[in-house]
Amino acid sequence: MMQRLYFLIPDKETTTEVVNELNSMGLSKDDLHVMGKDWQPLEKEGVPVATLIQTTDVVNASIRGAIVGAVLGLVLGFIAHYVLIDTNIIWMALGMMLFGALFGVWTSTMVGVSVRDVKVGKYDKAIKRGSTLLIIDVPDEQEETFREAIKRHHPEVVIDKVTAKDRKQSVGEGH
Repeated sequence: MMQRLYFLIPDKETTTEVVNELNSMGLSKDDLHVMGKDWQPLEKEGVPVATLIQTTDVVNASIRGAIVGAVLGLVLGFIAHYVLIDTNIIWMALGMMLFGALFGVWTSTMVGVSVRDVKVGKYDKAIKRGSTLLIIDVPDEQEETFREAIKRHHPEVVIDKVTAKDRKQSVGEGH
C-alpha cells in the first residue's frame, strides 16, 4: 500500500534539492509530482509536474459515477423491460447498466476535475504566494523514513498527508 505525502516547500531551489534527495533514496520520477506558481523551470530540471489526477478528485469521482450510474441503469433497465413489449430482461438490464455506468463516469469526471484534492486546496494560498507543493507516493513501511530524512535536511518544509478527518471534510482526494 502507498501513502501520499504533501511537502510544502518555500522556494524552487529547495524543491530541486528535496527532489534530488528523494531520487537518491529510491523514489522514481513517477512517484513525484510538483505544482507551483512558476513550475516551468522545475520541469526543465526534470521535476515532474502534477497532473489533474494528482490535484483533483477526478479518479474518485469517476469510480463513484460508475457505481451510481450502473445501479441507476440497472433499475431503469428493469423498468424499461416492463414498459416495452418483447424485450429480453437480461439484455435490457445489462445494456442499461453498461450505459448508466459509462454515463456516470463521463458526468462525474466532468465534476471531479473541478474539485480540488483535500491537501492541494489547503495549500492554494501558499502556492499562489510562490511556494511549491511536492506530492510524493511512498510505500507505507517507508513513510517515516522519508519524513525524517527531509525534516532533518530541510526543517522549513511542511510535510502533510490526507487523514481520515480530511476525507470527512472534503470529497476530493487526488490519485
